Amino acid sequence: MAIRHIALFRWRDDVTPDGVTRVQELLTNLPSAIPELRAYSFGPDAGISDGAFDFAVVADVDDEAGFVAYRDHPEHQAALGVIRPMIADRAAIQYTLPDAK
Repeated sequence: MAIRHIALFRWRDDVTPDGVTRVQELLTNLPSAIPELRAYSFGPDAGISDGAFDFAVVADVDDEAGFVAYRDHPEHQAALGVIRPMIADRAAIQYTLPDAK
């Protein structure tokens, strides 16, 4: 059964727009590097609601093995090496997607 991973970030106060641009550049490369990714999207908050996180990443994979491959992939880990020091708060979830009908 397919799995969707969602990660939400709140940036530290010292994170600059250039830093966020760098994150987006790194994440842009992941779908071509990680064949287990079936769908992948990310971006900054649209600013519509107060209290929202600053940035979201959504990744769809076929199964748990696909998620582990994405999570542990060297290019994903390299991106996280840039992202982690920028994070003030993080939330994440993985859930199974309903079967397509």
